[in-house]
Amino acid sequence: MAALLHRRLAAFCQTHDRKILVKLTKRTYFRSSPSSSVTPHDQDGSDAHQQTSGPVLLSRRRRSLSPLDRISSLLPPDVLSPEVLQLQEQDGEAVIHQEPDEEHLEETKAPSSQEEGQRSPTLPGESVLTFGELLMAERRKEQVHFRKMFQLQAGACLQSSWGVVPHSELAGRPAGRFLKTNKGVPIFFHRPSLEDYVLNMKRGPVIAYPKDAATMLLMMDVTEGDCVLESGSGSGAMALFLSRAVGSEGSVLSVELREDHHRRAVLNYECWRTSWALRGGHQWPDNVDFHISDLCTASELLAGRGFHSVALDLINPHLALATVLPHLLPGGVCAVYLANITQVVELLEGLRCVALPLRCERIVEVPIRDWVVAPARQKDGQHCIRKAPILDVDQSREAETPDQTDSDDDLGSAFGNIPYIARPHPEQTRHTAFLVKLRKFVE
Repeated sequence: MAALLHRRLAAFCQTHDRKILVKLTKRTYFRSSPSSSVTPHDQDGSDAHQQTSGPVLLSRRRRSLSPLDRISSLLPPDVLSPEVLQLQEQDGEAVIHQEPDEEHLEETKAPSSQEEGQRSPTLPGESVLTFGELLMAERRKEQVHFRKMFQLQAGACLQSSWGVVPHSELAGRPAGRFLKTNKGVPIFFHRPSLEDYVLNMKRGPVIAYPKDAATMLLMMDVTEGDCVLESGSGSGAMALFLSRAVGSEGSVLSVELREDHHRRAVLNYECWRTSWALRGGHQWPDNVDFHISDLCTASELLAGRGFHSVALDLINPHLALATVLPHLLPGGVCAVYLANITQVVELLEGLRCVALPLRCERIVEVPIRDWVVAPARQKDGQHCIRKAPILDVDQSREAETPDQTDSDDDLGSAFGNIPYIARPHPEQTRHTAFLVKLRKFVE
């Protein structure tokens, strides 16, 4: 009875298995490179590699078992029909004679994750992660679902709704890699840029956003070696951008009226410098001098100093311009950061009444609009495939062959076959500030 059932199932699945075998042979033929030439010495080495890694390649290339294969594996060979034995022999020969492509050879030669993570740096400037560094963890799909900055510490773990990752698995490994949590969810880890640090650091007052800070640096034309005055340290964001712009040869004087804001700015600045030093590169320049003082009455602090440019983040900046202006070099720029348009009006009115030698050149607002561009997906998560227009239904049916039908699922990897969607990101950065560019002139 078992033999009769087996023969009927074999007759039903024979056509299906042969299609899979033909399709598998076609994929193997197109993956191999016919134009590559192999010397006898290289051929011997490749044969030896195939002998050693043959079982691994077979296990990776073997297709899923069909119902016929499953039942055949449970029955003794003497019960199987000759047709089934012949199909098994053909299937085994097709898998054995497959030539491994370069991608699978690299997978077999690649070391384990632990050996790769503990390897020594091979590129100039490359360094592994060490305890005490700052890291960014991101879980990104179509948009950011998880984003956190943390300090790498011995014995600590990264906690998230996606799972737990011990810090010990990150130390000693190169930056910019994916690691799976205990739930099997991959999370991307990388060193934070200055923009990442400013947006995720601890803050007291509202920070100067990177888009506004970059525009202010262009307005002031800050170059290496400049001396810059900043009033309104806040959380230290603008001081960090100015510190990198002036370099080790320049200097930044940052003045803050409130003591709590001054303390937070100093802590954020030193935290970034410490993490930067642990990267193994050059030291971050210690070129920012923080002071607690009121800029309107800071004549003694500014005595004997000259500044190439000035950055002001104050509620009433026009009240401090009379103290700052004598120390600004002729032709220098004063960039003012204001939250409301009414403050801009008050600033211009103050300049008109006091008659200071300042010329308003620009009043700008910096908008940024993030976009989401991703491949279109169906409800089941598979990529959508762009279909060619059909002009004549009868002609398309006549032109379609069984070989073309079997290779339809290979069209998704071709260039231009997957459509994309593009839409504005649901989370946008709205208005942050107005930037006013004032230039000093000589009367």
